[in-house]
Amino acid sequence: MKQTNPEKVIRAKTAEDLGRALGLSAAETGEMEFRSELTCALAKIIQNGKHTHAEIAKRAGTSRTRVTAIANGNTQGMSIDLLIRVLSATGYRAELRVRKTAA
Repeated sequence: MKQTNPEKVIRAKTAEDLGRALGLSAAETGEMEFRSELTCALAKIIQNGKHTHAEIAKRAGTSRTRVTAIANGNTQGMSIDLLIRVLSATGYRAELRVRKTAA
């Protein structure tokens, strides 16, 4: 008997598509997209920067393990506040741009 894979493959091109596929609200989708963009930027900054993970951690008031996790793109369970503190500890700052989403 041939077994079929019960998992459905879903392809999402935008954060909105992914949010819909996951059953997220617009607010949850926005948070997911913001966190993803911040995490990607921060991971690149840490990986390409001149400071060690320990130096960044000390400046940000967190652990080296957390900085390493961020550098690897793993921010699960970390607050946006912590990510911004780590960003500041690298010598960067975030700029806020607000725009209306497509209807």
